[in-house]
Amino acid sequence: MAAAPQKCLDNEVRIRSCQDESYLHGFLGIIGDLQKAGVAFSEDFCSLSVNQLTKIISRDELHHLPSILPHIRFNLLTSDDTAAILEHPLVRENSGSSKVIRKMVKKGKHNLKPRLGMTTEFLLLRDIGTGDLLYMNPQKRKYIWHPDIFPDSAGTAFTSDYNIYVLEHDRDHTGQLSMFKYNHAGNEFEDVGMSTVSEFQREYSDTSTDSRQSLVEVGQTLYYVAADLEEGSGWVRMRKYSRQTDQWQECSQLELEGTWECSAVLPCGPYLYFIMTSAMYRYDPSQDCWSERTPPNLESRHSFLSVVAMGTEIFCTDSDFNQTMVYDSESDHWKKLQGWPNRGNLGTNNWPYFFLLEDQLHVLLDTYDTTKEGSSTKYLVYVYDRSADAWRDLKAILPDTEYYTLGHLSSVARLYLPFLKGAQNLITSYAIRQDKKTESMA
Repeated sequence: MAAAPQKCLDNEVRIRSCQDESYLHGFLGIIGDLQKAGVAFSEDFCSLSVNQLTKIISRDELHHLPSILPHIRFNLLTSDDTAAILEHPLVRENSGSSKVIRKMVKKGKHNLKPRLGMTTEFLLLRDIGTGDLLYMNPQKRKYIWHPDIFPDSAGTAFTSDYNIYVLEHDRDHTGQLSMFKYNHAGNEFEDVGMSTVSEFQREYSDTSTDSRQSLVEVGQTLYYVAADLEEGSGWVRMRKYSRQTDQWQECSQLELEGTWECSAVLPCGPYLYFIMTSAMYRYDPSQDCWSERTPPNLESRHSFLSVVAMGTEIFCTDSDFNQTMVYDSESDHWKKLQGWPNRGNLGTNNWPYFFLLEDQLHVLLDTYDTTKEGSSTKYLVYVYDRSADAWRDLKAILPDTEYYTLGHLSSVARLYLPFLKGAQNLITSYAIRQDKKTESMA
């Protein structure tokens, strides 16, 4: 296991490298130093493997074990890992320590985050037919089925710290939305106990208007956004959640004039952007105000935008993936990028979908062969090479079904792998069979 990066926690406390032989002895001293300094346990301790932990316990002779046990995330260990600790001679022979461990495993600490190095980024897609979820990382060739656990919601936010929040509709139809958060340890959504927020009602009753609700994060603050557009006018209304007061606060509204057919709202840096094909606005949370910005001015067969933000830039494309642009939020300038390469006879069934995976821009395309009759659907995944201004086909192999995304923005989550191992072999085997089938047809 590679050593965790060294990190200064306090002027009097410095973490020593896990590769240092003296670390096993020194770590126990660090525990005492941390307790004296009043400093919380560091990422170095939280990222220890089972082998490292048992070595520390064996050198410790149980003097510091009571201090160590409360900080071991037993509920995030697999059953094999837990058994390995319980079977360690020094633990097994000490009935008191064994009882403490078993009690903590049973009780669980569901508010803790997964261990470092034991999570993987996945794009989440939903099977149209079954409703099941597909967790996909094409670069690592991981395709994992999982039952759908997402509640019916007005919006889903995949936050910068890889938490997942949803605003769930009230089952009694009272118009109140409740906030739920994904629990990695329990592999389920739980009510986080935040105050409810009233659902925005549509300004226009015409069903032909575009009405879209979103949940987004800006500067670690959650915003509930509703865009209501019709011919001739439109509104963008927002409320933000205050952790200090546990209340939802009204934000400045954006009133639009003109005819709008689609929109996209997304955070970028410290701001929130509302983008349309020929207009764009920026919301500044510090001033609670909107300002007009330079729009992408995309020409498209359909009024559609696929957008995603990375750092201080926003990437945008049209319905056919012909025009791809990048926006520099600092200079308020758009620049054209390369579009779909080697299109050949392929057409698109649905809109392209931008997403970020491991800090790289990807696009998911639902394509078909224009020269063939009948169904010929094929999903393609490309990754963008910034240095070459080119898209590279990842040769992704998705199970043969139809999908749709969980939200308008990049629905990428960092998930805890031990909970997904049960389905991994099934999809890996499927991918291997498909590879062999492709080779035999070549």
